[in-house]
This record gives sequence, structure tokens and C-alpha cells, in this order.
Amino acid sequence: MTRAVLVTRTGGPEVLELGTIELPPPGPGEALVRHTVIGVNMIDAYHRSGLYKLALPTVIGTEAAGIVEAIGPGTGLAVGTRVGYAGTAPGAYAEARIMPADRLVRLPDDISDETAAAVLLKGMTAEFLIRRTFAVRPGNTVLLHAAAGGVGLIAGQWLKALGARVIGVVGTEEKAKLAREHGCADVLMSGKDDIAARVRALTAGRGVDVVYDSVGKATFAASLDSLAPRGMLVAFGNASGRVEPFDPLLLSQKGSLYLTRPTLGHYIATTDELRASASALFSVIQRGAVRVVVGQRFPLAEVAAAHRALEGRATVGSTLLTL
Repeated sequence: MTRAVLVTRTGGPEVLELGTIELPPPGPGEALVRHTVIGVNMIDAYHRSGLYKLALPTVIGTEAAGIVEAIGPGTGLAVGTRVGYAGTAPGAYAEARIMPADRLVRLPDDISDETAAAVLLKGMTAEFLIRRTFAVRPGNTVLLHAAAGGVGLIAGQWLKALGARVIGVVGTEEKAKLAREHGCADVLMSGKDDIAARVRALTAGRGVDVVYDSVGKATFAASLDSLAPRGMLVAFGNASGRVEPFDPLLLSQKGSLYLTRPTLGHYIATTDELRASASALFSVIQRGAVRVVVGQRFPLAEVAAAHRALEGRATVGSTLLTL
């Protein structure tokens, strides 16, 4: 039997229950991965709460690193290979799981299991956001909400390396310092600053080329009002709740704006896309352009505390479950 965090009903962190599951042997194209570290992400809270619906009972979690312990036919992997994964079907909150081999990424020798579990989902998210959803170029100005969060700290550094000017938004002075240390040229305070007005002041009235917004309902209006004509709002999260329905004519009235709501799964849908995204991420880490921040570690049995911290915006950088 394998220890796992079970969700039998949706709700708050209290619904997360430590139990056991039985794993079958891996079939064709599958591998049994023994986890060493598990990543905690906002999508896990969406799955737990029922915002993103799953069939119950289930094991949540979409990111981890570990070692291949057993393989089925046709995997192309060897037992003992260090691997990581992210953006897959839920099931990571467990000591081990069966995975499709073509959704696993081999880890380079100089990328630790902890780094992989801390960065794969957030880092590949940053990769597709800044390189493919809106291809940031030198000289672009970017507004980055939650700039001291897991995605934000990675994206801020990567954007700076691409030659962009980054205006970050954070909630505390401690997070403002962290955002400045990780690529932000300017930092605004949510709940204190008039975000759109400050952005206009910082850009001589023009606005920014792109806004990356993982907060959702609370920041949507300010994000639109911060954009330059024909700018793009990339809305990729709902930390404050879903955005209310609106008339698309609003985009025209505010400057022929673009709005997209992308998700990682559509950008790593093929094995080639998955491994190219991970490779680009590992490359910026290996050359020192991106430093990975692990702010919190919780034992698997304390997963509810990890979720409370995440949803209470009491985390910095990546949050991990240890085994």
C-alpha cells in the first residue's frame, strides 16, 4: 500500500485526508515513479475546492520529482532514472504513482529533485506565458501580478533576461524586496497603490505591452486599464475568484485590447512540446538567469497547512511536500 492524500469531498483544506492506495504494476508505456518531493500549486486548491471539478474520490497534485522504480513494456526508460513531471492528470500527492512514460522529463545531473519539484509546473508556465502566449521582446514593458509568488519569481527573472522592463505587483514590503531581487524594476503594492494610475505614471501615460494576471477577479479591471493600445491581458489564474462576465466591446473601448485565458496543458500537449519547454527552463536555471526560491516545506501529513498558507497568500516562491 502507498500513502496518499485523499479527497473524498470538495471544500477547504480540512477535506485533505492522509490514507493509503494500492498501485497496480505499470502497464505498456507506463512507469512507477517513487516520489522524493512533491510540488504544491494553486491548481491543487482549485481541484480540492471543486472550482475545477474532478471525479471523487481522488488524489490531487500535478507536480513531483522522483525515481523510476518499475517500468512496463515500451517506456524507453530505465529503472533508477531520475524524472520529474508537471501539468499532468492529478495524482501527485502520494508516495508513488503510475505515470505515462511520455509525460516524464529526465532530470539533468545538475538539477536536483527539489529544484525540479519546485520549478517544473511554475517554470513551464512562465515559459509558455512569456515565450509563446505573448512573445516578450527586448524593450517590452510588462505588468506582473503576484510577482513574489511561485510563477512570479521565475517569470520576473526570465523577463529581465529577455530584456523586458518588469513592473511587479505584490502584497507586502517583504514581498516587494523579493520581487526587486528577482527581476522587477518597479514594484507596486496591491491594496495600497492605484495600480493602473501608477502604471500610467511609470510609462509616461502609455501603459504596458502585456499584463500577466494570476489573481483574477480582484485585479481584472486594473489589468485592462494598465494596457497600452493593442496590449494583451494574459489571465492565467483565479486566486481571488473568477472574473465576472463582461461585454467584449469593453476591449475595443479600452484600446483594441487582446485577452487570453491559457493553460499549461495546451502548451505541453505533445511530448516534444513538454520536453522542449522543460529544456528551455532547465537552460535558464543552468546558466544562472533564473534562481529557484523554495519558501516553504511541509511534510506530506501536513498538507492541509500547506494549502492554508498558499490560499492565505502567506507563501513566498515555491511550496513543497516532503516525504
